[in-house]
Amino acid sequence: MSARQYPIRPRPDDDPRFTFGLVADVARVLEEHGYRKIDGGLDLVDLQQALFGFLYGPAEAGDL
Repeated sequence: MSARQYPIRPRPDDDPRFTFGLVADVARVLEEHGYRKIDGGLDLVDLQQALFGFLYGPAEAGDL
């Protein structure tokens, strides 16, 4: 079994790759796989938060 690649550590202060376009692409892929379309609002915010949590993990004391 290989070592984990995520969450990314150290957690960056700013990551130019994490954009609205990335979140919109993930939403589109989910729809293409048969999930309901995410039109925006709180569903899009929740997807953004879930993706951020997967990529960077929870904040640690040194991250605040």
